Amino acid sequence: MTKGSDGGAGHDAALPAAGRPAADPDLAVTGAAAVADYRRRAVRKVAAVVALIAICLVAFLASTAVGALDFSWSTVLKGIFSPDAVDQQTRTVLWRLRLPAAVMAVLVGASLALAGAQMQTILDNPLAEPFTLGISAAAAFGGAAVIVQGWRLLPNAQFNLALFAWAAAMLAVSVVIGASVWRGAGAESMILLGIALVFLFQALLALMQYRADQDALQQIVFWTMGSMGRSNWTAVGIVLASLVIAVPYVAANSWKLTALRLGDARAAAMGIDVKKLRIITLVVVSLLAATSVAFVGIIGFIGLVGPHVARILVGEDQRFFVPAAMAAGAMLLTCAHALSLMLIPGRAIPIGIITALVGVPFFLALLFTRKRQVWG
Repeated sequence: MTKGSDGGAGHDAALPAAGRPAADPDLAVTGAAAVADYRRRAVRKVAAVVALIAICLVAFLASTAVGALDFSWSTVLKGIFSPDAVDQQTRTVLWRLRLPAAVMAVLVGASLALAGAQMQTILDNPLAEPFTLGISAAAAFGGAAVIVQGWRLLPNAQFNLALFAWAAAMLAVSVVIGASVWRGAGAESMILLGIALVFLFQALLALMQYRADQDALQQIVFWTMGSMGRSNWTAVGIVLASLVIAVPYVAANSWKLTALRLGDARAAAMGIDVKKLRIITLVVVSLLAATSVAFVGIIGFIGLVGPHVARILVGEDQRFFVPAAMAAGAMLLTCAHALSLMLIPGRAIPIGIITALVGVPFFLALLFTRKRQVWG
């Protein structure tokens, strides 16, 4: 009896509670390995974002150190963190001229890259960016119209030009959204209508250039080339405000935007209102792009190349993709800004020229040297 009782007790102890099957040790090991692999991948993605930010900081310091009056990096750092430790001339040059332009390069780069990243996501098109939907072309026309026609709503000439450029860009977005809602808010209709608007506003821009006198034509050409030279702290604050509006929205909807990359049908099956998500996201990122272009002019390739760099480094998960895209855009535009100041000492080459000259071969290198498919 004792032996039988002991044997029964031992047998009962071996049975799982409530008659459930015992846990499979192999499954436990596999789950632990998957968790460890995910953590390693997450660490690598975070490291990639940190590396992009580090490069951006180096370019930021370089762009504030060079110019008609060169400063050492130690002087720049001292002037930023302890302004009273440097002389009046250095403090004035740094805080009124160079720092606003350098900070604007960071903010505009992050804004254009974030706008391009989300446009590529909601339109399911690897070539989507602010140029695709006519935002940049419309802003160029709005700015040119102000220069030629002399329209004035604000006393400050720079902000008056930025206001009309922004209004024209948002008008283009409103046309795309309105027509898309009427036709069903499909990605294809948005892209096709955006391309049509690009040609329309380019034609209107050419008309403004045709009607302009020599001085106005020179202003139009210089503005459309893009430049950080007109930056000031008020403009920096406005661009920063647009980012403050956009980033929380994107972060709150990160899982929905990630699911959208699986296709409209699968995203809808997860309970996502695809039409609403696409339209609101387009409005938010168009606000970013329009505000940036209104203050610095036309800057190409940042909204296209930045997201692709991020996608190669961290993949499609929006939790990593969004900060990586913003860091990549800020890094690219800050490097271009620094390069524009270094090529010809004492003169700043329009940054739009730099981004085009550097962006084209850089983008081609991404296309032809990548070893894995990063889209679709």
